[in-house]
This record gives sequence, structure tokens and C-alpha cells, in this order.
Amino acid sequence: MTSELTPQETARGALRAGLPLGGGRLEEVARTANHIHSVISTLRELDFGETPPASSYRAGQENADATV
Repeated sequence: MTSELTPQETARGALRAGLPLGGGRLEEVARTANHIHSVISTLRELDFGETPPASSYRAGQENADATV
């Protein structure tokens, strides 16, 4: 995993993206960005094997005669 974003790095990145942040928001935005990064990192580690993409799923076409 890469190192976490600091509030200063967050400010520079936001400014490059054209989204200047006020000083009071830097820590909160950095914390949120780091959390999102950790979730995405976890998802990238999952092995989906032969799982088809979600676009191949068609709602309402399930087999309705299953027994319990």
C-alpha cells in the first residue's frame, strides 16, 4: 500500500484539479481520500475468478421455481 496523503498533498492535488480547498477542510478531505483509497485497495485484492461482469446480469430472469 502506498503512504497516506497528507493535508498538504491533498491541497496540492485539489488545486491542480481546480478545486481549491479552505484550510479547515484539508484534514477532513485527506482522511476521506485515504479511506477511499484503502477500500479500493481491498477491492483490487479480491479474486473474482469466473464471475461475470455486472453488465451481464439481467434482473427478473432468475429461475423462480427453486425449492427450499
